[in-house]
Amino acid sequence: MTAFTDFQISASLQKKIAMAKFVIPTPVQSAAIPPALEGKDVLATAQTGTGKTLSFLIPIIEHLQASQVKGATALVLLPTRELAMQVEQHYIKLNQTSNNQVALVVGGLSEGSQLQSIRRGARLIVATPGRLEDFLKRRLVALDKIEILVLDEVDRMLDMGFRPAIRRIVSAIPAKRQTLCYSATMESPITEVVGEYLTNPVRIEIGSVLKPSENVKLRTFEVTNERKMPLLEHLLRSETGSFLVFVRTKHGAERVAKKLCHAGWGATSIHGDRSQSQRIAALKSFSLGKHRVLVATDVAARGIDVAHIAHVVNYDMPKMAEDFVHRVGRTGRASCQGVASTFAAPEERNDLRKIERTLHISMERFRVKDAMIA
Repeated sequence: MTAFTDFQISASLQKKIAMAKFVIPTPVQSAAIPPALEGKDVLATAQTGTGKTLSFLIPIIEHLQASQVKGATALVLLPTRELAMQVEQHYIKLNQTSNNQVALVVGGLSEGSQLQSIRRGARLIVATPGRLEDFLKRRLVALDKIEILVLDEVDRMLDMGFRPAIRRIVSAIPAKRQTLCYSATMESPITEVVGEYLTNPVRIEIGSVLKPSENVKLRTFEVTNERKMPLLEHLLRSETGSFLVFVRTKHGAERVAKKLCHAGWGATSIHGDRSQSQRIAALKSFSLGKHRVLVATDVAARGIDVAHIAHVVNYDMPKMAEDFVHRVGRTGRASCQGVASTFAAPEERNDLRKIERTLHISMERFRVKDAMIA
């Protein structure tokens, strides 16, 4: 499909897509939307930033518009609050000419307003597994009208221990439904989930599922731990644009952000110990350019979808090659160019080589001299 107008969808939805200024579908949208519109199950693997959200929202909106079942709804399950909020915003953007009947069901926000949205007849429920499972256990919600189930970033949900919650949620949904599943990898736990929940899915694979985007320039700096902060400040001085800095721990994120602020850089942080309102404020200030630097941990950053991040810095080495791909995938999106710099201590050389071997990549290497970052 070369344009959204090529899809077999209603005139009203075409109008909504045009008003939202979506013109040319991404590869995952071109591949996933047609079978999803036909009511088929879909299993898609694609890298971060490929437009997955629209590839399931368009079929959902079209199906719910045409459904003859009173109260027919769709459910999207995602691993983090931030991702759920982005899906909610995309849905609202596509439905700005009608009532925005979407319920956001996540931790950290008022239970009452979430339950009220569902009971008022929300057509779409966007949820994290923990909060929705809690509602089910307390018999506060019923999911017997769900006609489409979306499992987005299912690999990450399994990593975070949500498999029992997903199983309970799916058991409360009608067996006769359409299921759309998205994952960055197809390792054995994911294939087991696919076998449980999908029926003869259309298989879609967009590019390599475990490889950084070619739009990202990869480089690594061998640097001792005590010289990481001077090196980061050197990069901030010598390069333009926004910086997303990854660290391993919540304490580390707070420490790095505070040091940057004390040094006069506009920095904020996002991690598990920050409240939902603090996370929202940090993301907003970063996306609007009020803070040039966002310091984040892996789990918190999974939901970050900010356009035009110029530079990703792995301040702490990622534990796995998959985490490396997700981190650097925050830059170089939508045909833009980006830079990803990895800080590696001398004792981490073997870990760095292991990531390169796994991903079949070779990073440009720099050895830090004190004079360089003085």
